[in-house]
Amino acid sequence: MAVKDGKVLALDEDAELACGPHTRIIDLHGSYVMPGLLDVHNHHMVAGQMELFELNVPPVLSLDELLAAVARYAAGLGPDEWLVGGSWGSGLLAEINSTEALARLDAATQGRPALLKDDSKHNRWANSVALELAGIGRQTQDPQGGQILRDATGKATGVLIEAAGVLLEQTLARLRPESVQMLGQAVERGIGILHSCGVTGFQDAASSLQQMQALKALDDAGQLKAWIVTSMPVNDPILGTHPLGEDIIAHRDGFRSEHHRPDFIKIFLDGVPPAGTGAFIEPYLPGVGFPECHCGTTALQADELEGWLLRTADRGISAKIHCTGDASVRLVLDTVEKVRAAGYSDVKYHIAHGQFVQPDDIPRFTELDVTADISPSLWFPGVITQAIAAVLPAERASRMQPNRALLDAGARIAGGSDWPVSISPNPWEGIYGLVTRMDPTGMFPGSLWPEQAISLDEAISVYTTWSAEAMGLDDVTGALTPGKSADFVVLSANPHQIDVDQVRHITATQTWFAGQKVYDGDPMPGADPDERLVAGRLGA
Repeated sequence: MAVKDGKVLALDEDAELACGPHTRIIDLHGSYVMPGLLDVHNHHMVAGQMELFELNVPPVLSLDELLAAVARYAAGLGPDEWLVGGSWGSGLLAEINSTEALARLDAATQGRPALLKDDSKHNRWANSVALELAGIGRQTQDPQGGQILRDATGKATGVLIEAAGVLLEQTLARLRPESVQMLGQAVERGIGILHSCGVTGFQDAASSLQQMQALKALDDAGQLKAWIVTSMPVNDPILGTHPLGEDIIAHRDGFRSEHHRPDFIKIFLDGVPPAGTGAFIEPYLPGVGFPECHCGTTALQADELEGWLLRTADRGISAKIHCTGDASVRLVLDTVEKVRAAGYSDVKYHIAHGQFVQPDDIPRFTELDVTADISPSLWFPGVITQAIAAVLPAERASRMQPNRALLDAGARIAGGSDWPVSISPNPWEGIYGLVTRMDPTGMFPGSLWPEQAISLDEAISVYTTWSAEAMGLDDVTGALTPGKSADFVVLSANPHQIDVDQVRHITATQTWFAGQKVYDGDPMPGADPDERLVAGRLGA
């Protein structure tokens, strides 16, 4: 493969002919090379912030283990410094929802304000100092789309569901503002971790104006080493982002750059099933803490969703729409059908997550050209699937993510990590999950709806060509063909020549973006970051 000026110049025999007297040559000694992997759904800056500035523990800890980690982290902070981070597992919700648990959190944080996020990043647990700073007391009303959980006497337990957490996030932003420089550090850290997994392009699923500003500044300085598509939030029930909607859309062209494309809006249409905020056609289980015949509700009414999609489609803006319940999935399909009928055929629509889809709605993904944006880490066996199984009837809870049926119907599936909601952004763990329907960490036994497994070739396409098409990046990346960006990854093993169980252990030994080496986990003999020709085994 010959590379010139950051692009693929030629392949195979033509690459040999392209060599000149000043060509630098890398011999990868038969290593497997494939296009850079793509992630259609993550929150890379949030992940970078967690890595650099926050408590960052996996959501598999027990309450005792979580509080011990909080206490250790608090000991290294200043007396008035906020303790921020996570993640607590969704399955701990009932256990932490008490004033006794709040007292234990207060003791662990030693007088400092604290705000901890759950594994979905939709819900929060705040200590008493933080609640006081946010003005949350017995008389505080639940915000629209959220709930302040309380004990029998009306005292807040510190657990904040969905939009209630925004009260704390806004307080945190006011009392501990972050500079563009800090956001830039978080962006670079997030991208660096993605590079270590072989990812060279991705879509940030809910970007703030400040984040878009940081991306533009990095690209102008020549320091943005990935293709990034951002999604501008229309509503924000969980993060406290400001501005929203038209107020952020108005700035999108000013922050567009060579490698940054603010081409999508983001709509949170529902929440998450463990909190009862996913919108379903049929009710949740009775007796799990929700009202009788509770189905959840959508965050926008049908006319509001239609208005947003029509207004943005008229300007060529695509949309990523968060849906976890089958009722929200159906509402998106019904609305996109109206948008397509109005003549808007080129804008792209992603149903993000969409774990639950009614069988009659599966062929509509193809008919309406809607992408299924899936995040395997959110549905292969683990803490999140266990939490979902606790609130939905067993038959429904076990039928998550009908990937085989979607592909057989001709739909496009694009792979995302939803990192840091997922612990890792490693696409090979997602690929393993798609092929086996099993947990790549081995911590959680069994498989989930194995009939919906897809092939290895299909799973690799989910994280390359199909994701490029979904994000609108297929003009520059997603395949190693002449004229496209020289984005590729050198793998520790050829995925087609190893047992499927070993696929989850594949790593990136090198990652290249636009002809520059951006990650080197296992330097090859004589490797040089300025070299311009790679001779290796060309993969998928």
